[in-house]
Amino acid sequence: MIKNAVYAQSGGVTSVINASAYGVIKKCFSCGEIGKVYVGLNGINGIIGDDLADMDCEEPYEIDLLKTTPASAFGSCRRKLSESHEDEFKKIFEVFSKYNIGYFFYNGGNDSMDTANKIYNYSKKIGFELNVIGIPKTIDNDLYGTDHSPGYGSSAKYLATAILEASLDVKSMSADSTKVFILETMGRHAGWLAASASLARVNANYGPHIVLIPEVPFNREKFITKVDNTVRRTGYCSIVVAEGLNDEKGNLVAHFGATDSFGNKQLGGVGSTISSIISEELKLKVHTAVPDYLQRSGGHLSCYTDVNEAVLVGSMAVHYALQGKNGYMVSINRISDDPYYVTYDLVDLAEVANNTKTIPNDFITEDGMDVTTEFIKYAKPLIEGEYYPPILNGTPRYAKLRLIR
Repeated sequence: MIKNAVYAQSGGVTSVINASAYGVIKKCFSCGEIGKVYVGLNGINGIIGDDLADMDCEEPYEIDLLKTTPASAFGSCRRKLSESHEDEFKKIFEVFSKYNIGYFFYNGGNDSMDTANKIYNYSKKIGFELNVIGIPKTIDNDLYGTDHSPGYGSSAKYLATAILEASLDVKSMSADSTKVFILETMGRHAGWLAASASLARVNANYGPHIVLIPEVPFNREKFITKVDNTVRRTGYCSIVVAEGLNDEKGNLVAHFGATDSFGNKQLGGVGSTISSIISEELKLKVHTAVPDYLQRSGGHLSCYTDVNEAVLVGSMAVHYALQGKNGYMVSINRISDDPYYVTYDLVDLAEVANNTKTIPNDFITEDGMDVTTEFIKYAKPLIEGEYYPPILNGTPRYAKLRLIR
């Protein structure tokens, strides 16, 4: 009997996660080896709760628009599965059995691959015939086992553009007003996003002048000295700081205290903390910006490379599942920087789950407050090209799905 497939999205969203959904859905529709395609609404919650949408009920044009629609078209979640709560797994596999599911595609980051791996292991435990393939996604670019993650390139492009324009702004006002501008980016355990803002300097050196990342402990004295020297030299200072910045004792410089189901603290406020330090020590006027969700859902600034790769990791997930591959995540392997060229492979879900890929030392300058040309060479191809959404009445026209249960 021909089997059906279910796809779901999990974790923080990106501007290209729906492009991966498009890749999965279109490949399932065209392969001739998969029956129906369902989507779990709000991630694994939708599968546990028997809340699935049938993709046969969607208009083809709206499915095509998924390629340029940011955020999660089907709803996401941050639910952690625990082996001690076997009732959750029983519900999941009851739904799989009810809908004749033979293929499960889970699109997410580190924690999501943990979920996919647990479902894979449980299918083996109970002898349920199921092919599980993870699809990479994260703007943080900290996903283990892949050169980079879909979603990172477009967020990097957004942040590089934002800090470039903000640097020009503060430069304009620096004669007798604001001297320092701070941009606080996402990035809990790794500084890939903050580092990507340095791509603003590819065409001209307006900033950022300082990049602070979790991989390097924050040293207040060295930081203040660099800010002071930069302002004296250029008249202003442009700074990017990752939300997960740690002090020299390994403690977060700032956080809100609340935690999610995976034990992650809700981060935020590090930009304001750094601003207060500068104001206190140097008596300079500082402005701080927090792009927050904007940096991960800027569909109007998605890049060509990112969208295409997001589609391909989705379609390759189906391709590998049909080959009988099971218990893997699709990975991107870089073959060349110039010309930029990648291939697609597989990495064990068990290797990916809950691991973190941090910035290597050769990407970080000796003072720990900037990135090297090696990082620029790595990141620059990921932001190249544009993939604009269709514009209607002056604003983007994004997918409008019916999500028929």
